[in-house]
Amino acid sequence: MTGTGVGSWWRGAVMYQIYPRSFMDSNGDGIGDLKGIAAKLDHVKSLGVDGVWLSPFFKSPMRDFGYDVADYRDVDPMFGTLDDFRAVLKAAHDRNLKVIIDQVWSHTSSDHAWFQESRQDRTNAKADWYVWADPKPDGAPPNNWQAWFGGPTWTWEPRRRQYYLHNFLSTQPQLNFRNDTVRAAIIDVARFWLTLGVDGFRLDVANYYVHDAELRDNPPSGDPAPALPRNMQLHTYNSNQPETIEFVAKLRELMNAHGDNMSVAELAPGSYALMHDYTRTQGRLHTAYAFDFLGAWPGVEKAAEILRQWREGPDDGWPSWAFSNHDVTRVATRWAEAIGATPPRAAPLFMALLMCLRGTIFLYQGEELGLPDGDVPFEKLQDPWGIAGWPATKGRDGCRTPMPWKDEVMAGFTRAKEAWLPVDARQRLLAVEKQEKLAESMLHTTRKLIALRKANAALAAGGFEVVEAQGDLLVFDRVMGEERVRCVFNLGGAPATHRFAAKPELLWSADAIVASGQLVMEPRSAAIVRLVEPVRA
Repeated sequence: MTGTGVGSWWRGAVMYQIYPRSFMDSNGDGIGDLKGIAAKLDHVKSLGVDGVWLSPFFKSPMRDFGYDVADYRDVDPMFGTLDDFRAVLKAAHDRNLKVIIDQVWSHTSSDHAWFQESRQDRTNAKADWYVWADPKPDGAPPNNWQAWFGGPTWTWEPRRRQYYLHNFLSTQPQLNFRNDTVRAAIIDVARFWLTLGVDGFRLDVANYYVHDAELRDNPPSGDPAPALPRNMQLHTYNSNQPETIEFVAKLRELMNAHGDNMSVAELAPGSYALMHDYTRTQGRLHTAYAFDFLGAWPGVEKAAEILRQWREGPDDGWPSWAFSNHDVTRVATRWAEAIGATPPRAAPLFMALLMCLRGTIFLYQGEELGLPDGDVPFEKLQDPWGIAGWPATKGRDGCRTPMPWKDEVMAGFTRAKEAWLPVDARQRLLAVEKQEKLAESMLHTTRKLIALRKANAALAAGGFEVVEAQGDLLVFDRVMGEERVRCVFNLGGAPATHRFAAKPELLWSADAIVASGQLVMEPRSAAIVRLVEPVRA
């Protein structure tokens, strides 16, 4: 539970995402592993979070760093063994931390035994386990679909004289969720991990499970300045098919039979309507998140619009929110630049905003330290997206650099002379060990904000009401019964004030004070205030 006594443990919880390659290396090979995760769970517990989300640690050729799975039921030797995972699970549960794991079901690695069989001919037992299609009469791909990492979604297989579908890398062939046997196989994978004791799943690109059966062309998007060909079309037919919801219902049925767990879908890029479709009623997913806050700072008015869309009835679904993860520039860099602040100045403001939102919160490793994005030169890049797109895009390596535990050459992450990605000297200065020793640090600020959220029923699970959203001032209330907590954020470069119609009790602030019945705020500041008397918003 989150300390509120309301709903299941995941409702309003704070989850901590661990990217295993970059968290902690226990054996000195420069790559993080499962034993390293187990060794650092006391740090995770000290934050006050409710659990962890582990990014993929399954057997994989690592062409997309684990999001190309070659065996859904085994651990890649780089990370350890299945027994090592069991040890992580026990260590987390001993600390009262839940564990959810990534499940990448939209596609497999081209190295997966299923695909190796499927690609041989059109008559084998797994011939229809992936999405295959004949070429057009002129030899062109079946349609105009564009992949996320650039180029068509179709690759030619000479053995079958057909194209296979891949929405991402060509080495990530798309499973055919229109095949009953495939859906049953995936449900069996879910059953395996639930039986092992995990507390739920984060479902990678869950809205890409099912494709349009007629393979119709996607319509143009009208994007005036597309960064990639994929942005030039609406992904109407290679994602978001209604049959996906049918599979989601079967998954929820299985999960309901395995205790109090959670499922959270990544919906890419997603929207409120899509998130609502995947989570409304008790027969779909527990929660979902989209990319609303994983891109550019949307501005105060747009942010309020995104947040106020969520209805609050018992069957209206439950949102999740993240500002950073393993796929995007860290928020301390991405949004700080947008509001004209430095990462150290902006990090407490963003953390306070995140912890005040209605929903389940996902915190990315290092976000509690206020880490900026790491600097990775071209010759050190690992991400295929970054390598292919350089210099227009630097890819995702900047958010995946090693976790800084100490201010030393390898940041306390590894005993190796080099880590799989370079250690950024700026991040070392924000190491856990250094911040622990400071009376005031981003690490301590994060703990205070998480503790406040867990201790206050309105913040953890209450309703959400926008009070003001104009200019640089975002103000909203979290409400449960007679408890009303006002959350005020000045995202601009000038001072601001906010007047209360009831007696305010300051619960937390960064560069803001209450004086004469009003909140006086420095530029880029935040405050969380209990309104002692009922007030009309």
